[in-house]
Amino acid sequence: MKVLHVGAEVVPLVKTGGLADVLGALPQALIEQGADVRLLLPGLPPILAAVSNLATVFEFGPLFGAARIALRLGRMPHSEVPVYVIDAPYLYRRNGGPYQSDDGCEWADNLQRFALLGWAGAHLAAGELDPAWAPDVLHAHDWHAAMACAYVAAHPGTRARSVFTVHNLAYQGLFPSDDFRLLGLPSRFMASTGLEYHHQLSFMKAGLKFAGRVTTVSPTYAREIATPEFGCGLDGVIRSRAGAVHGILNGVDGAIWDPATDAGLAARYSARKSAGKVACKAALQTELGLELRANAPLFGVVSRLTSQKGLDLLLDALPVLLRGGAQLAVQGSGDAALEAAFAAAARAHPLAVAVRIGYDEAFAHRLIAGADAIVVPSRFEPCGLTQLYGLRYGTLPVVRRVGGLADTVVDASDEAVRSGRATGFGFDGASAAELGGALQRALSAFARPTLWKALMASAMAQDFSWEGSAKAYGLLYESLTTEGPTR
Repeated sequence: MKVLHVGAEVVPLVKTGGLADVLGALPQALIEQGADVRLLLPGLPPILAAVSNLATVFEFGPLFGAARIALRLGRMPHSEVPVYVIDAPYLYRRNGGPYQSDDGCEWADNLQRFALLGWAGAHLAAGELDPAWAPDVLHAHDWHAAMACAYVAAHPGTRARSVFTVHNLAYQGLFPSDDFRLLGLPSRFMASTGLEYHHQLSFMKAGLKFAGRVTTVSPTYAREIATPEFGCGLDGVIRSRAGAVHGILNGVDGAIWDPATDAGLAARYSARKSAGKVACKAALQTELGLELRANAPLFGVVSRLTSQKGLDLLLDALPVLLRGGAQLAVQGSGDAALEAAFAAAARAHPLAVAVRIGYDEAFAHRLIAGADAIVVPSRFEPCGLTQLYGLRYGTLPVVRRVGGLADTVVDASDEAVRSGRATGFGFDGASAAELGGALQRALSAFARPTLWKALMASAMAQDFSWEGSAKAYGLLYESLTTEGPTR
């Protein structure tokens, strides 16, 4: 089975969220199971600088405003996964992030930048850009790559089938309808049965409408996005594809996230030999200037500071933690008001609250290893990886039961504790009161060392490796390719 994964970011080269982790890990897991997998990425500066042995496969242009474009084939650093890179200097070689400039504004030509990504993916799938390799399945990830599905549908001779994964439905790639002329598609694709979305054009809708299969990154999120509450205005489209929508849970890269081998920790530890976690906690408290107290339950946050992530709820529930003698360590960035509010809390309670604005991968490992619990109070969460890292590191998740959080964390109810299934603490309503209740239950459990150790052991025994997820994707690909040519 030959599979082409198309996406805009990948660890360790470019990362804004969990999408990059998936593109870094899933191809490797599929290769280990016998698939022939390649990546297609835009030629952003960090990608061009890191991919090794780049050789030109095809040259073309002008296209989407770029006068000179080359498709190059190389190898990902560390993993050696084959990767095509679209070298289009006019569209990709610039300072800033993959989607925004340094001042936080969306790139004005994002339509052209990501239309090119989809166009190249579709023409690779048609066997027109690399005569030595063509995929059986084109797997596009999120709105940035979704146009690949539309271009495949517009190319009736393409043998490859398409899969589209929704990593976060809230980000849809919306553009003015007048810009449809820049895409080079037949006019029928701008109908309400195509890309048209409330008098705009939607890249996300291109994937939802034209992919042979649609997946999301957890089973619960697959059900949620078919409802008005979580469907972001596209729930009707998703319900119309009900038989084609599947939820496959993301995994954790065990080579990167493993407290027994993590060289960046103050001490390594495992479920069987957990003493090192005490040293990690003391090291984190010292690093952040928190009071050095082993008996103070330390709650951690590693997150974008946004409304979606429910961090405003945590601010409102902070008194519950402080009254309980707990500490809070936060790493994240995002909404300026939330950043300022957490910074103010740290100034007001310097021995109990610490905040680091920004993202540092190495520090994220130290925070998750050193904390006793990880708080993920999201209003919606397609999958979530932080809670999975927490489980692996024996750092008990406190989560709102939505999306992948509901699929991966078993609440410490009396029955779940008795049966040995409990791995964390859950709550339902998106309110500070309900979050506060879950935090209070965590505080009470921490005060019972035997119970807490049992919960840690259960959490660390969970297997959320990519092996199971890759098998599920492999079965999906097989079911798709037996159906014949794409529509």
